[in-house]
Amino acid sequence: MQRWRGLEDIPQDWGRSVVTIGSYDGVHRGHQLIIGRAVARARELGVPAVVVTFDPHPSEVVRPGSHPPLLAPHHRRAELMADLGVDAVLILPFTTEFSKLSPADFVVKVLVDKLHAKAVVEGPNFRFGHRAAGNVEVLADLGRTYDYEVEVIDLYVSGTAGGGQPFSSTLTRRLVAEGDVAGANEILGRPHRVEGVVVRGAQRGRELGFPTANVETLPHTAIPADGVYAGWLHADGEAMPAAISVGTNPTFDGTERTVEAYAIDRVGLDLYGLHVAVDFLAYVRGMAKFDSIDELLVAMADDVKKSRDLVEAADSR
Repeated sequence: MQRWRGLEDIPQDWGRSVVTIGSYDGVHRGHQLIIGRAVARARELGVPAVVVTFDPHPSEVVRPGSHPPLLAPHHRRAELMADLGVDAVLILPFTTEFSKLSPADFVVKVLVDKLHAKAVVEGPNFRFGHRAAGNVEVLADLGRTYDYEVEVIDLYVSGTAGGGQPFSSTLTRRLVAEGDVAGANEILGRPHRVEGVVVRGAQRGRELGFPTANVETLPHTAIPADGVYAGWLHADGEAMPAAISVGTNPTFDGTERTVEAYAIDRVGLDLYGLHVAVDFLAYVRGMAKFDSIDELLVAMADDVKKSRDLVEAADSR
């Protein structure tokens, strides 16, 4: 899959294509319907499928300081889109100047002059252009002028997550923030993932017999609520069952919020400096302050047992 950053990266000889535009943070099951349909339509027309997305998140430019927690960094979104059959991802730098493009100017600049859109696939609430003045009706009207078709796909999947609310990135972020990773995972169609480089921490876990990978997360990452979780630690191409702690280590009066993953039953791992990923499968318990190290050790052993059982059950399904 080709990855372009900015319009100037698009090959000069790029031909017609099927395009879908959006932030697509998380590439959740609703997003997958739209992207999947764009790919299917591209195959029908014999042209490539292109996803157009933005960096930073448009809200940060329009309302500085409002950048939402991100469910997936751009490289992870690209991987997920590639798995859906997307041929190219275009990341457009979202600047103040870019935000002032009218809907018509956006269509000409991006869809017509550069991507030569033959078809555009969007959800019903798609908005674009200055002050979000463009919608799918405007997009279709412009398509009649510039020779592309528009297909609108209903992305309103729902399930048990969030009490039956339609799946969305906003709902997923809320569930992650509440620690309901099972609900978030239902929307995403996979475990919520946090990534970063393993850095040296206080090394208390090592001293206590539970050495953890202290993950320095990427900026704006959506991190689950403080607590203990079961999941997997991905490093060097291996997925290791893990007990994951999120919080400030209150037993030791910590103040810095960290994400630490203990690879269950693994001895002698040296992950310092590696980029790793942590997948959250299930909530185990809330963060607690214990009166003694012995009480903490008993709780940690129980955390590991419960995490091992949860991961083994998930792996066997």
